Amino acid sequence: MDRQSVSSSNIVSIGYEEASETLEVEFTNGRIYQYYNVPAFMFEQMTTATSVGQFFNANIKNAYSCSQV
Repeated sequence: MDRQSVSSSNIVSIGYEEASETLEVEFTNGRIYQYYNVPAFMFEQMTTATSVGQFFNANIKNAYSCSQV
């Protein structure tokens, strides 16, 4: 999955696959996680958030199932 770099102290890059509603997040510790059934509008809001990390923690982290890639 293609990811785009983001400005964040905890997150390096994020990517999204609309067909499967999968959000992929690469963290500064090198780990990559995929979050499932994330609506496209959530990804769009994340890309335009003032703080990507705060948006992630508030709206994605414990709201969607995930697995480490």
